[in-house]
Amino acid sequence: MTTRLGLGLPQMRQYDIGKDVPDVARAAERMGYESLWVFERALFPEPATQGLYGIEGLPWPDTYRSVAEPLVVLALAAAATERARLGTSVLVAPLHVPFQLAKSLATLDAASGGRVIAGFGTGWSHDEYAAASVRPFAERGRALDELIGVCRAVWGPDPVVYDGDVTKIASAVVGPKPARPIPIMLAAGSGRARRRLVDHADGWLPAGIGVEAVTEQWRLLRDLAEERGRTEPIRTVLRVNARYRANGRDGAGRRPFHGGVDQIVEDLAAHSEIGLDEILVDLQGSLRDAEELKDVAAEVYEKARAAGI
Repeated sequence: MTTRLGLGLPQMRQYDIGKDVPDVARAAERMGYESLWVFERALFPEPATQGLYGIEGLPWPDTYRSVAEPLVVLALAAAATERARLGTSVLVAPLHVPFQLAKSLATLDAASGGRVIAGFGTGWSHDEYAAASVRPFAERGRALDELIGVCRAVWGPDPVVYDGDVTKIASAVVGPKPARPIPIMLAAGSGRARRRLVDHADGWLPAGIGVEAVTEQWRLLRDLAEERGRTEPIRTVLRVNARYRANGRDGAGRRPFHGGVDQIVEDLAAHSEIGLDEILVDLQGSLRDAEELKDVAAEVYEKARAAGI
């Protein structure tokens, strides 16, 4: 059985969002990609008060200077496609008002015929939390817990009732409803985050940081699920942030998924052996424009399938 493949949609400043998103979405669906994905980066602090991922001294990439709003991008892709699933990997959930986000996702799912995958994380940027002004960074875990609860309530039957720390719904009719239950997937790296996933989510969104690391994270998650008595399967979508280089390999000590198409496919093959359901390949950051994105995405897909991925 082959691993399902998804593609990251263009969101960065080198792309014409209104033109390129529908174009790339249609092309990806024709190529055979089964899902289309977006991520969230709300702003680019200048000067940076915090390193990338919260790591001191690690610079933010220039590609983060302009990242289009993820749900707007997904709406453009939904209108241009018929079959591809539409996912977020990830939305920084606590940056959003829970009720409004739940309603937006439900509307997108209804409009697209039941194709939305809601991928959530807590993020790491203090500047983004300050700008969003929804919840302080210190409350990010509780904020994500509440958002998941609000989504489940809003997407469920009427009357909707919810009594949380911030969100209070006494009793209301809320529509439209999703076309089907929207799966909630989480990026979970810590013990507390894994427990949240096992107890309250449908799936896991790991990052492609290397076969050994992802294999160990997957083992820990499955062991925890067994320990806590979970019987439902955990859906998995691996995010691969590929950095394409036309001249091929990066050389000794290179990072996974950095290099030419053959090197990217070789790394995809290695990660597919972990046994995850799907791999999301995000190529957009290192490419010049939508035409190059389509060309490289097509070559990756063809060679991946030829390699049995």
